[in-house]
Amino acid sequence: MLTARSDVVGSLLRPPELLEARKQREAGALAPAEFKRVEDAAVDAALRLQEDAGLDVVTDGEMRRLSFQSQLTEAVDGFGDWDLDAFLWGEWQSDELGEMNVERPPIAVEAPLRKKRFLSAEELTYARGHTDRVLKVTLPSPSMFANFWDADRSTAAYARLEDFLGAVAEILRDEVVELVRLGATYIQLDAPHYPLLIDSGYRDFYESRGWPAEHWLDLGLELDNLVIGDHPGVTFSFHLCRGNQASRWLVEGGYDWLAERLFPKINAHRLMLEYDDERSGSFEPLRALPEDKVAVLGLVTTKSSRRETVAELAARIEEASAFCPLERLALSPQCGFATSILGNSLSVDDQRAKLVTIAETARHVWG
Repeated sequence: MLTARSDVVGSLLRPPELLEARKQREAGALAPAEFKRVEDAAVDAALRLQEDAGLDVVTDGEMRRLSFQSQLTEAVDGFGDWDLDAFLWGEWQSDELGEMNVERPPIAVEAPLRKKRFLSAEELTYARGHTDRVLKVTLPSPSMFANFWDADRSTAAYARLEDFLGAVAEILRDEVVELVRLGATYIQLDAPHYPLLIDSGYRDFYESRGWPAEHWLDLGLELDNLVIGDHPGVTFSFHLCRGNQASRWLVEGGYDWLAERLFPKINAHRLMLEYDDERSGSFEPLRALPEDKVAVLGLVTTKSSRRETVAELAARIEEASAFCPLERLALSPQCGFATSILGNSLSVDDQRAKLVTIAETARHVWG
């Protein structure tokens, strides 16, 4: 399995020319071939940025996506009408920037899901030809799409939420099989919805919908493990943050409630854990990490321009090693820099500096 000490979560800030090209394409003013040229150039730049920073692992920056999870709704018919707000809605918090409340749009799965194309095969096949580093491909956890099932509008297609999520999981399982066939060696499932359960208010919400939190978690993990399947020689990571949009977050609190319920049950090899500030709680939940898993500590924030130092990060890693041996730790940002095209409130130079610091810290700590 992968032993990389410096890792990344997924997304990078989209360059202005890509954002402008996306607008022109949506307006019908840019031909598909020309848009692909701009996309390809953005991916090339993202790969060079990560390579030059000295990272062990790179991604394509999710440059081809509207949101980190939108490749599913783009590649599959049946979801009905949706837009960016389908992935943004919620009560987002920030002490510095203020709240950002996005109302839930009228989204619903309206017909049986039908895959038009693979979700991320193009991302893999293009990017792997343009880097010599370990390339990670990211996919969403199936139960993230629970919000698309509506009791009034979805039952003609799927009588139960569980039926719908099972169909999503089968599509994602097929995607993993195809990615592995194409040569993928590192695949990540993004699951930021599970840390919502550390907040008692969200647990009460799920209970009120007839989904007791532990049942909901067990169902989700069963689907995640179905997606991961059994692929010798392929490393899987599992990303758990507390929300990340436009430099804002959804919940705060440690992983204590989740750790023993999730860490041993998910069949991923690397857990990508958010630990960039006091909202993340202590490192003590790392005690629940099984001996065959690595904790990738997300100590570097993507939400602000604050520049971490090697000394600061090394001290935090040493603190974490009191609960999990150093040889089962690694380092990354706490989340992506642009989990949607909105991006976070920091500059490209800030982003570059943070990636360099991650690579330098990993060499300093692990050699």
